Amino acid sequence: EPLKLRCIQIFQSVANDNKWFIKALEIAPDHIHLLIEYDPHHSISQVVKAFKGRSSRYLRQEFPELMKLPSLWTHSYMFDTTGKVSTQKVLEYINDPHHG
Repeated sequence: EPLKLRCIQIFQSVANDNKWFIKALEIAPDHIHLLIEYDPHHSISQVVKAFKGRSSRYLRQEFPELMKLPSLWTHSYMFDTTGKVSTQKVLEYINDPHHG
């Protein structure tokens, strides 16, 4: 669908501009899973803000029906490092279509 594809393009441009690497990306109807490799000069809040900010701005400009929503993203996010679990396990989880 066009909205999903555009969101992926925007996320990729944010990553490229910041020299971050998207290892996995899953867009579900009500949330997004993103596995990203980023440099230690950025905080997780800066990373989240970069993705949410640009995608909200562009998607609402390009898909006017999204303007009806009070906001595109909530203020919340959940993050973890892959230190406790291997990156491979995280990739398997994100790519498994059956997780909840």
